[in-house]
Amino acid sequence: MMTNPWARTLARLLTALTCAVALLPGAGAQDAYPNAALTMIVGWPPGGPSDNVARLIAAKMSTELGQSIVIDNRAGAGSNIGSDAAARARPDGYTIMLATVASHGLNSVLYSKLNFDPIKDFAPIGYITSSPSTLLVPADSPYKSLRDVIDAAKANPGKLNYGSGGVGSSQHLAGAIFKKNANLDIVHIPYKGTAPAMTDLMAGRVDMILTTGVVSFVKSGKVRALAVAAHERLPALPDVPTFEQAGMPGFYTDSWYGLVAPAGTPRPVLDKLNAALARAMQDPEIRRQFADMGFLPAKPMGVDEFWTFVQNQMPEAAETVRASGARLE
Repeated sequence: MMTNPWARTLARLLTALTCAVALLPGAGAQDAYPNAALTMIVGWPPGGPSDNVARLIAAKMSTELGQSIVIDNRAGAGSNIGSDAAARARPDGYTIMLATVASHGLNSVLYSKLNFDPIKDFAPIGYITSSPSTLLVPADSPYKSLRDVIDAAKANPGKLNYGSGGVGSSQHLAGAIFKKNANLDIVHIPYKGTAPAMTDLMAGRVDMILTTGVVSFVKSGKVRALAVAAHERLPALPDVPTFEQAGMPGFYTDSWYGLVAPAGTPRPVLDKLNAALARAMQDPEIRRQFADMGFLPAKPMGVDEFWTFVQNQMPEAAETVRASGARLE
């Protein structure tokens, strides 16, 4: 008996469609994931702490996954441009993003409107590390201590300034809270990223900056560290006091880093990325390099644990913004 030609055509189409779907990255062959290069979106320009974290972990995760991870810097609007691009990316596991306290905390309160939802539009991968802010001045600055900075600022209202990686950056908010808590009149100088802000600090064109990942700059003698906004001294900078030890109790600011993917990314893909991240973070050389930059040791978090952490951090981030008094349109 002859087979219905329409049935044959339909069967061929279904077979072709099944094969095509199976070949799509992460769609029907998640066991083969990844079989192409990944892109990691970073919402900050090259050379700053966030970019350094991204490049370090991407290099190690590339080895773990057997595929390269290409860094895509999408700087601007306090990392919102990068976050928006990542939220709109195809949820197949081939686009991931470096999440920070800005993208998944500060910005949701700092900006009156976002084009993305930091929770609903993303899926969790895992936690990387964190670092407290350190108050830096130029190497040849006349200020040798936190008290020197505070006394000079009070004696010269509006004369001293502090740099940041941009309006709404963690450096901006740390500086604003420092200014408020110490009752100082100091001027904010925003840059398009931390790297140019650090360049001007080293050149003496900026009086101070509160930022993370600074150990190499301090040890090289390019800048002077006056205080760390943490409960304990940094192991990599044992001679630098905390703000409390330097005479300003209650001042703690830090930045955390993690990885996320677009919402809808399959759970097996998220788990595979989380496992690769965990293995990367256990590598002794990676841990040494993070410690040398001033980042704290991190306990690996599972996918769900990391997402709980992010959501629990958001009220604290909101309080940080309110304390700074900053608000952006």
